[in-house]
Amino acid sequence: MAGFLKMCAGAALATTVGSLIAGAQTAPITLSVDLTDAPRKILHATEVMPVTAGPLTVVYPKWIPGEHGPTGPIDNMAGFFITANGQPIKWERDKVDMFAYHITVPQGVTQLEMKIDFLATAGTSGYSAGGSTSENLALLSWNTLLVYPADTDATKVMFTPSVKLPVGWNLGTALDKDGSSGQTSTFKTLSLEQLVDSPVLAGRYFREIPLAPEISPKHYLDMAADGPEQLDLSKEHIADFDKLVRETGALYKSRHYGSYHFLVTLSDEVAHFGLEHHQSSDDRVPATTFTDDREFVLDGLLLPHEFTHSWNGKYRRPAGLATNNYQKPMEGDLLWVYEGLTEYLGDVLAARCGIWTAEQYKQRLSTIAAEYNNRPGRTWRDIQDTATSAQMFYSTGVGWDNWRLNVDYYDEGELIWLDVDTTIRKMTNGKKSIDDFVAKFHGLGGDTGPKVVPYTFDDVVAVLNDVAPNDWATFLRSRLDSNSSQAPMGGIENGGYKLTYTDKPNSWSTLEDQQSDSFDFWFSIGFHANKVGNISDVLKGGVSDKAGIGPGMKILAVNGRAYSPDVLKAAIHEAKDSGPAVELIVFNTGYYKVVKLDYHDGERYPLLERVSSVPDRLDDILKGAAK
Repeated sequence: MAGFLKMCAGAALATTVGSLIAGAQTAPITLSVDLTDAPRKILHATEVMPVTAGPLTVVYPKWIPGEHGPTGPIDNMAGFFITANGQPIKWERDKVDMFAYHITVPQGVTQLEMKIDFLATAGTSGYSAGGSTSENLALLSWNTLLVYPADTDATKVMFTPSVKLPVGWNLGTALDKDGSSGQTSTFKTLSLEQLVDSPVLAGRYFREIPLAPEISPKHYLDMAADGPEQLDLSKEHIADFDKLVRETGALYKSRHYGSYHFLVTLSDEVAHFGLEHHQSSDDRVPATTFTDDREFVLDGLLLPHEFTHSWNGKYRRPAGLATNNYQKPMEGDLLWVYEGLTEYLGDVLAARCGIWTAEQYKQRLSTIAAEYNNRPGRTWRDIQDTATSAQMFYSTGVGWDNWRLNVDYYDEGELIWLDVDTTIRKMTNGKKSIDDFVAKFHGLGGDTGPKVVPYTFDDVVAVLNDVAPNDWATFLRSRLDSNSSQAPMGGIENGGYKLTYTDKPNSWSTLEDQQSDSFDFWFSIGFHANKVGNISDVLKGGVSDKAGIGPGMKILAVNGRAYSPDVLKAAIHEAKDSGPAVELIVFNTGYYKVVKLDYHDGERYPLLERVSSVPDRLDDILKGAAK
């Protein structure tokens, strides 16, 4: 880590040839990946590594950028064979570091040929690799199919990659092609860092759409789907993405890539998530996301969020995450900037570009504010600790999540940055905002190629003070280190609103219930349940918790009637004021019991209510800036 931080902040990613542990790298490593078996969820690679005689240790990437933990999916690495001059070379795994392999290179050997298979199933430990293929598409994360010499700098180890596709497939990637032959595409030589940061999306049903064509560098929406009908997005949605490109230019005043590719996987057969890269993003969404307007809205944050990471996370990166190879542990203490600020800016951009209306933004914000104002775990674990211990959270379950906490630095981080934005606007009477901060912070150096400029907490504070002088260190630390039972609501209040509750769900909550099969009784009787009565989580200290209900139980009956979400809502309504307690029959690990919920406040759903005495700064925030 130290060696990386000594690098000049303005230096471009290195393209010089570095040293391998068994001798100087005199030629690039070649990596040839074969995706023709991707429909059967197995990928093949051949790697040819220049070496000299002697001991050599190679390593499989462990700490994957953007995943914030040691998630390299080594458990699904298979078929690892090494040969030299046609003869097998024995490897031995390190007894402590499971990601390291020790080899002795014989005299006279100048290169090793390595065969590696990757089992692309949903059970992989690295979430970017989980469920990455179907019958008609595949997302290739290069880190799943390579090893590299230990103790080397990822910016100086050079690779020449290529990929072979099944017949009839096409691909999208930020990599520069160097040639093609049949179904094989070869890419220009580049560093290991850039290779791992440049996935390939391939598929039989593939479509590429240039976005905002008047803007340079160029931007593309690359889509692969399980069927051709899923690629038929409307002109209006394309226009939303065009405007997203324009709005980012207006916001960040810079671009730090040669071109940018949104790599969108439209499928119900793969894992759903997003992973940022410097010149592209790996966006995996349900098959109908671009053809079903409800799904388009619910997943509307994903592309703006991952695109924002090109500036906030890839170009400007917390010093603790800016390691120089993939074996060094990362420090996540600034993830409330890396992810929290990205969550905030991504939401704002979704509204500014038209993916969401201003009302949808505010409805979603009300649900976030209410959820994080009902997180009792904050009384023992502050948001700073959720960032510091981030590597523990990405594979945890949901039961009692509000008591354990999870990746709260995303959405609670968003509330903190909304507080920052509205505070700047209030202090300067609307003359400055967080837009001025990101233009200075993420636009540092103007337009550049892809490179990493690390930062610290003090750097964040310094630029905030440059925009609007204030005791920003205390402002931030008082929120990050707080064990208050209340979420940071200053951004909503300074924005001209207050959080309140109503007996009718807003359209955002209704949409989430419809699409996720999870019904929100959180703010009334204190649990989430699905349409068949399975309880996924219970609010610690809430009505149901006090009555003895826990995650994993199943509701069978409500006041003597078979359970359904509507029957339970009706019972809560009937119990309002002086009505009878809600009586449930629940099933738990082979036993039945009757539970009475002494609750009489009716249904409660979050709502942002306008406060006319405060300027409407929240609506000002959502106004687009692009021409």
